Amino acid sequence: MIKLRPMSSSEYPAYCDYFIGDYSREIADNYGHSIDRAIELANQDLLRSFPNGLETNDHELLCIESGSELVGYLWHSINGNDKSTFIYDFFIFPNCRNNGYGKLAITAFELQLKSIGIEQIKLRVAYHNQRALKLYQEVGFTISGYNMSKEIVS
Repeated sequence: MIKLRPMSSSEYPAYCDYFIGDYSREIADNYGHSIDRAIELANQDLLRSFPNGLETNDHELLCIESGSELVGYLWHSINGNDKSTFIYDFFIFPNCRNNGYGKLAITAFELQLKSIGIEQIKLRVAYHNQRALKLYQEVGFTISGYNMSKEIVS
């Protein structure tokens, strides 16, 4: 059984360490920034969303548990105006993958959202992340657009 629960303040530093490392690699890969610049940008994004750590009303960090084992994280932000939420980060630890936790976590998340009147989940998937794309499509997400970029060289 999968359980989603709010992240505790004692767990937040470990999340930040994971997120900065993971997201900075994605920024560097997708946008061609140096790893130092990508780390700076990842830190800025995290600080912008969580300026006071976990004490914010706009964004929520959840821990994904199987039994008493922490198997991943989910970061989202609800938009009450259009009854949607946006997933900023969904991560199952590498040693916990291929056990169905991703699908179970999305299902549990949908049930939580449904109980508070949220009708849509939105997210962005990096082009090269075929594993995530496959999971999201398997649980019913559809492609609704493309993000594109172009380097301007001098």
